[in-house]
Amino acid sequence: MTESWRHLPPPARPVAAAATAAVAAVRDGSPDRLDRAVDDLAALEPAHTGLILGTTVRLLLEDRNPDGLTADDVREALARCVRAHPAADPQVVLWLLAGALGVLDEDGAAPPEPDALARNAALLITDLLAGREIRAWLTAALTEIQHTQLDD
Repeated sequence: MTESWRHLPPPARPVAAAATAAVAAVRDGSPDRLDRAVDDLAALEPAHTGLILGTTVRLLLEDRNPDGLTADDVREALARCVRAHPAADPQVVLWLLAGALGVLDEDGAAPPEPDALARNAALLITDLLAGREIRAWLTAALTEIQHTQLDD
């Protein structure tokens, strides 16, 4: 865990550290480092990881589409990610997008495996970041989660 995430609540620290490592590995084109980061993400509590990364994806989508998201915007995000990252699984990326936007219909369908979710989340987030640093987006996601939990 990096020193820079100590300000976060303990359950969020490993998610932030592993997500940061995964994005760095994707950007550097380092499959071994990406595999390690994916293993780290996949081993974490799925509810925490999904909430943090899903909120991050949603914030990035909203930032990219400040006038509101349309179905075409979501299709474009999916297509852009799959084009940029040939290893991306379109079905898993779509599942991640739907989950992040709160429109996932899980009725009877098994979710993708944790390693597939982690790998494709890293690819999707890297694509949505468009060269920006992940730190501010993870911090914003965690701040929003904290405010939501305080309001509940």
